Amino acid sequence: MNRDEKNRIIDNLTDSISQARHFYLTDISDLNAETTSKLRRACFEKDITLVVVKNTLLQKALEKFEGKYEELYGALKDSTSIMFSDVNNVPAKLIREFRKTSLKPVLKAAYVEESIYIGDDQLDALSGIKSKEELIGDLVLLLQSPARNVLSALQSGGSKLAGIVKTLSEKE
Repeated sequence: MNRDEKNRIIDNLTDSISQARHFYLTDISDLNAETTSKLRRACFEKDITLVVVKNTLLQKALEKFEGKYEELYGALKDSTSIMFSDVNNVPAKLIREFRKTSLKPVLKAAYVEESIYIGDDQLDALSGIKSKEELIGDLVLLLQSPARNVLSALQSGGSKLAGIVKTLSEKE
C-alpha cells in the first residue's frame, strides 16, 4: 500500500468518524468466514456499518480530531473493526446477541453519546443505554399518565352518578 492509498483511507476514516454519532471498536479476529458473514449480515440488517481497519491508520484518523478521541488510542491493539451506527445501543445489543453463539466480537472501546467507554466489561452498560426514540416513548407515556388518570376518574364518576340516579328513581 503506497502513501496515497494510506492517505485516502485515513481521509475516508476521518469523514466516517466525523459523520458518525456513535462508533464501537471491536475485535473480530479468529472468526471463520461463515461466522464473519453472519456478523456482517446482522450488521447490515441493523443499519450498522462494519469496517476492518489497520490500527495505525485509524489512530492517524483519530489524531485529526485534536485529542477528542485520545482515550481510544490504548484500545488500538491487535485486530480492530469499527461499527458505525446512528442508534447508540444497537451495536452493543448486536454484540451481546452474537456472543451467545460465539466468543467474539469483543468490545475494545466505544464512543457513544459523546462519552468514551473502554473495555468489554462496559457492554452491559452500553446495551442498557436508551436510544433517543426509546426516551421519547418513555416521555410520552409519562405525559399521558396524568391525563389518563383524570379521564378514568371522570368516566368512573359518571357511571357512579348514573347508578345513584337509577337507584333513587326506583325507590319512588
